[in-house]
Amino acid sequence: MSLSRLLAGFVREHWRSYLLSAIMLSGVAVLSVLIPRRVGHIIDQLIAHRLSGTALLPELAWLFGMGLAIYFLRVGWRLHLFTAAYRLGVTLRTRLYDTLANQGAGFYHGRRTGDLMARATNDIDAIEMAAGEALLAGFDGSMTLILVVTMMTAGIDWRLGLAALVPFPFMAFGFWRISNHIHHAWHDSLGRFSALNNHVQETLSGVRTMRALGLQDRNSRELARLAAGAARSSLHAQRWEAAFEPVVGLSLTASTVITLGFGGYLVWHDRLTIGSMTSFSMYLGQLIWPMFAAGWVLSLLERGRAAWGRLGPILAEPPSVEDRGTRASIGADALAFDRVSFTYPEQAAPALVEVSLALPPGQTIGLVGPTGSGKSTLLRLLLRQYPLTMGMIAWDGVSIDEYTLETLRGVMSWVPQEPFLFSASVADNISLVKPDATRAEIERVARLAAVHDDILRLPLGYDTPVGEKGVALSGGQRQRVAIARALLADTPLLLLDDALSAVDTHTEAQILDHLREARRGRSVVIVSHRLSAVADADQIAVLREGRVAEQGTHRELVAHSGWYASQWRYQQLEASLDAL
Repeated sequence: MSLSRLLAGFVREHWRSYLLSAIMLSGVAVLSVLIPRRVGHIIDQLIAHRLSGTALLPELAWLFGMGLAIYFLRVGWRLHLFTAAYRLGVTLRTRLYDTLANQGAGFYHGRRTGDLMARATNDIDAIEMAAGEALLAGFDGSMTLILVVTMMTAGIDWRLGLAALVPFPFMAFGFWRISNHIHHAWHDSLGRFSALNNHVQETLSGVRTMRALGLQDRNSRELARLAAGAARSSLHAQRWEAAFEPVVGLSLTASTVITLGFGGYLVWHDRLTIGSMTSFSMYLGQLIWPMFAAGWVLSLLERGRAAWGRLGPILAEPPSVEDRGTRASIGADALAFDRVSFTYPEQAAPALVEVSLALPPGQTIGLVGPTGSGKSTLLRLLLRQYPLTMGMIAWDGVSIDEYTLETLRGVMSWVPQEPFLFSASVADNISLVKPDATRAEIERVARLAAVHDDILRLPLGYDTPVGEKGVALSGGQRQRVAIARALLADTPLLLLDDALSAVDTHTEAQILDHLREARRGRSVVIVSHRLSAVADADQIAVLREGRVAEQGTHRELVAHSGWYASQWRYQQLEASLDAL
């Protein structure tokens, strides 16, 4: 969809506001062109001594009344037109948010947060300006131009009118050349602003890492370079916008010279009155606004077109995971992975190769293996963060593709290795999945996650704000708060993706002991690099290079001389040494 089609559709949707604004603008234009005509008439009457002092007052009153009417009409159309334009900004931001919120993880592989934020701010602002300022200036300028030119040619003298318009085709050519440069300049400027936004966002997100590595000076130099580049690009675009003014000035100067020369000749030969010449000069002055409006409209439209060229593809991007399911309920039956294979976008090596596993209801399965063996990938496919390309994942004997995403994700609680906490209190973060949870319920799951005592030591206890992304908490505390949140959801399936990696072995044992009681009746998938976390699982699968290399209970796997047995002995030895 082009910007013009977007704006046309929006105008059709809000036609009442635009129609009322157009009527008011038309009134402004008509009154504006009547004033010079009225002034010329008054001057001719004064020269002919047909207007006395008393008779002049009503004429002046009419001029004052028309000026006052223009003022109120201008206020009226601004209220209606800009209210409608702001609605477009709200609509686009809502659409962008919905698009981003419904995209899968694959969508974000090649996109950066700062760039997406820039599209939600600067780009939408530019489109909003095109829907408001540009349409306003375009209509107002066009209406004024038509009426003024009509009055100059048909109302005063057609010969003088045509002569005064001779420079205008050259001005139109200049506008066309400048508008092309403006489009490219603003496209570059918006892109540089996105790069600057990315750098600032990444720097603030990783500020502790940056300080720990002593990268402040280097980041400051990079920020200065990006900021200077964005400033130069914006200045370049502004310079091209400023080029409209001299083109308008030269054209109107040429028209004024022609008017004074040819108009003076007509007055000298009594073919034009002084009042008419005065009216014509005032009309010529009124052409300044339509000319500037034309440049302003072209500038805003090119800026909006450049912004829509960046925003449109994001809004048109189909969901990376299609929600085509129709089933709205899931039974408590087995979960099965049948010959599941998967390769990440833009990667050659497969992450999973023909993985087949079964999880009966109410049981626990542990997934272990070396880093990069595909453990977390299996959970992401189950959560439908990525579309499954080969094989099938079935729940209750039905492929998970047949369930709606809302239904599927509503029966699973997922705790990733790096959980996300919002800038709210500890209690609010735990009760995120159940906003009406009582404090007793929140404290119960916090005890199960072995984080209750840690929370009580915080300045405000459960009401302590955790800061952005939980920056006020340690890594282990964030993980345990996320586990408490998942337990509060009380879903049939609990997914723990290395969710105990940031806690010590004593706390891990405490949490696992609590989870044995809490997970009764629900299916659990535990991904862990610590084998102690899965030792009591009903079954354990060892993944290596995306394949199931070993499978069985803890006792069966230890009895075999495979990867699991050697890793178990190593971790037990490591634990005994740490205990010394």
